[in-house]
Amino acid sequence: MPVRRLVLPALFVLAIQASADAAEIRVPATPGALAAAIEAAQPGDVLRLAPGRHTGAIVVDKPLQLDGAGGAHIVGVGTGSVITISASDVRVSGLQVSGSGSSHETLDAGIKLTKSARRVVVTDNTVVGNLVGIDVHGARDSKVLNNTIVGRTGHRMNDRGNGIYVWNAPGLLVEGNDVRYGRDGVFVNTSKRNVFRNNTFRDLRFAIHYMYTNESEISGNRSFGNHVGYALMFSKHLEVHGNSSIGDRDHGLMLNYANNANITGNVVRNGGRKCIFLYNANKNRITGNQFRNCMIGIHFTAGSERNTIAGNAFESNRTQVKYVGSKWHNWSVGGRGNFWSDHPGFDLDGDGIADNRYRPNDLVDQILWTQPAAKLLIGSPALQVLRWSQSQFPALVPGGVVDTAPLMRGPAMPETVERKLVQ
Repeated sequence: MPVRRLVLPALFVLAIQASADAAEIRVPATPGALAAAIEAAQPGDVLRLAPGRHTGAIVVDKPLQLDGAGGAHIVGVGTGSVITISASDVRVSGLQVSGSGSSHETLDAGIKLTKSARRVVVTDNTVVGNLVGIDVHGARDSKVLNNTIVGRTGHRMNDRGNGIYVWNAPGLLVEGNDVRYGRDGVFVNTSKRNVFRNNTFRDLRFAIHYMYTNESEISGNRSFGNHVGYALMFSKHLEVHGNSSIGDRDHGLMLNYANNANITGNVVRNGGRKCIFLYNANKNRITGNQFRNCMIGIHFTAGSERNTIAGNAFESNRTQVKYVGSKWHNWSVGGRGNFWSDHPGFDLDGDGIADNRYRPNDLVDQILWTQPAAKLLIGSPALQVLRWSQSQFPALVPGGVVDTAPLMRGPAMPETVERKLVQ
C-alpha cells in the first residue's frame, strides 16, 4: 500500500497508516516537536502525541486530528491561548491542557476555536488552570464533548474566566462536560441554535449563563452548589427541560428579560434564596417542575406578564410565592393548577383537584415586603385582624396570585431527572 513519509530533523518518528491521503504521525514529548509536526503535516493527518509534556502554544491551521490518548500534556507559556484552532474539521482529543495567559481582553484559553473554524470536535480532554477553559469564538457547527474543565480559584470569582465561553457559534453542541471552579460554567453571548446537554457544574457563579442567546436548548444538566443554576437573560425561544439545581445559593432558575421559553420538567431543591426568579420575563411556559425547600419558591416582578404557570410542585418553601402588584394572576390552565405543600385543601369528589382555591399571599405580605420596618408589628392585634378580615372578605385583597384549581399531589418527575439526583 502506498504511503507518504515526512522527514523532520531528529524530532520524532513517523508511523504511517492506512491510505495515500493521510498519515499517522507519532509525536514525541520533546520541545518543539508538536509545532514542527503540525507544520509538516498534510490535511487529514492524525498526530498521535506520546505521553509526557508537549510545548504550547500551538496553532492548528489545517484539518488534523490531535490525539493524546489521555497521557499527553500540552503546556502553554503563560501568555495567549495554549491551542488555537483556525481550520475546519479539526479533532482534538485525549489531551491535558494548561498554561494559558490571563488576559480577559484576548480571552486567553486552554483551547480556542476561532471564527474561521467549522465542524471542530473537542472531546475527552482535561483542561485545567486556564483563564478560559474552552473558547468557541464564532466557530459554527462544532462539538465540545465529555471534557473535564477545572478553572482557576484565585482572585475574586468575577475576575476569573469561564469554563466554556461561547460567542456567535450557531449549531454548537456542548454535551457531557464536567466543569468546576472559575466564573461561569458556560457563558453564551450573542448566539443561537445551540444545545447544552447532560453537563455537570460545581463551585461556580452561574452554571449556565445566557445573554442574547435564542432558539437554544438546555437539557439534562446538573448544577450543584453554585451561586445560580441557570441564568437566562435577554434571550427568547429557549427549551429548558430535565435540568436539576441542587443547593445553589441564590437562584435555581433566573429569567431576566427571557421570553417565549418552555421551562419543563426541571428540579430545584435545597436552594438558598429563590427556587425560580422572574424579572420582566414574559410569555413563558413553566410547567411540570419541582421547586422544593427554598426561602422563596417563586418570585416574579417587574411586569412579568402572560406566563403560563401550571402543573408544578411547590414543596416546603418558606414563602411559596412572592409577588407585589395590583393585578390578579390565575395560575391554573384547563382546570388544573399547581401542587402547594402548605395548602390545606380537600378533594371530596376525588378528581385530584382541591375543592378550594389557593391564595399564597395577602395584603399583610405586601406591606411587609414593601415596608420591611413593619415586621416589628407582625404579632400585633391590628395585623391579625387584617389577616382575618381578608380571609372572610377576599375582595379586600388588592390583586395577587390565586390558583383556582390546586392539585392534591405533585407531578411525577421524568425518570431522567430522578436518576441524576441519586447519582
